[in-house]
Amino acid sequence: MRPKDHDRHTLGSAGWLRAAVLGANDGIVSTSSLLLGLAAAQGSHRTLLLSGTAALVAGAMSMAAGEYVSVHSQADTESAALAQERAELRDDFVGERHELTEIYVRRGVEAALAREVASQLMAHDALGSHARDELGISPTSRARPLQAAFASAASFSVGAALPLAVVAIAPAPYLIAAIATSGLACLLFLGGWSAKVGGADVRVGALRVAFWSALAMAVTTAVGAAVGRL
Repeated sequence: MRPKDHDRHTLGSAGWLRAAVLGANDGIVSTSSLLLGLAAAQGSHRTLLLSGTAALVAGAMSMAAGEYVSVHSQADTESAALAQERAELRDDFVGERHELTEIYVRRGVEAALAREVASQLMAHDALGSHARDELGISPTSRARPLQAAFASAASFSVGAALPLAVVAIAPAPYLIAAIATSGLACLLFLGGWSAKVGGADVRVGALRVAFWSALAMAVTTAVGAAVGRL
């Protein structure tokens, strides 16, 4: 008999993990890229601090607003689907039971057993049964706009605070190297951690995040250097 740890799956954490990783990753990459571009253009220390702070606040608000609108649209869609299902159950309960039975049959359950399962589940919670097995909606997967908005804003802020802190403490001659090195180190950790939690390959996840982030930082630094020479 296998240990219980082998039976644990990570798909249930995919939603919050995606939002947290995207928020923190965007915070690090966008703010680091901005600061690298300004530093390469010979921006003053005060300019970098002000710009980085503005980027943190604006980015967090943008992430929160975007996530709220997106998830609220999903919530509206789910509510409309549940309202339609509730009406169908009221108007044709027997037909809906047959529909649920067919779903179980298509999944490989014998017809007689599928009818019995559908009957018992609908006697207990008809709407919940159809929401879960017909619509793919469950209490743990329901859209929560405010929660998603707060999580995105918080994770972005944490990510953006890293390069901003580096600017505050790093000596001017080493500023570009310090921002790039610290940002990429955190992105490697973030990519590896998210891959591990999601059950994917840690090395591939870490390198994928770091490569594309390094490319974004390099392009922005090059543009800043070119503009600074004008």
